[in-house]
Amino acid sequence: MAKKDVRVKRELERIAKQPPAGISLCPISEDNVLELRATIIGLAGTPYESGVFKLDVSITDRYPYEPPMVRFKTPVYHPNIDTSGRICLELLKLPPTGCWRPVVTIEGVLLAIQSLMATPNPDDPLMDGIARQYVTDKKEFERSAKEHTLLHACQTQPNSANGSNSATGANNENSKGSEDLSSQTPPSSSGHKQKME
Repeated sequence: MAKKDVRVKRELERIAKQPPAGISLCPISEDNVLELRATIIGLAGTPYESGVFKLDVSITDRYPYEPPMVRFKTPVYHPNIDTSGRICLELLKLPPTGCWRPVVTIEGVLLAIQSLMATPNPDDPLMDGIARQYVTDKKEFERSAKEHTLLHACQTQPNSANGSNSATGANNENSKGSEDLSSQTPPSSSGHKQKME
């Protein structure tokens, strides 16, 4: 078994035993530990609160000497996450433009993404229009992000027999959240220019 496989298995075991709050990680298939599915729950007090966000994590051949490839499957209204799920985060880039180091774990990456969701970096955006909105009209940004989260990352159950509604917080893989992200347009984001890497 390759060293990277051993390390990833060890990381998965550690997360299974002591999962960080609001984060889970597991292989997409039992026979391949290099293709993973992560889930991040939006933190309380943020526009993403209670949203269930799915991410694909692909371990590269040179891991841990280069970072994993991480992409959101669930659409996110955020300055540093584009409509195809790409994430602008220094920890996911090699030096000199980034700060990836071999000691960083997948758990550390997911925690950094969770933190980025709570605290966007408008100075290094992928979505210029959303970044401008975050800086100039934060209330409108938060409204749009909440609306987007409810639409894509929260599944509301239809009326039950007693006529009540309930939000499960579970992301339906057959819902809009799992559609082709390239066809998604965030609310109030028309005309946003994506920053090409």
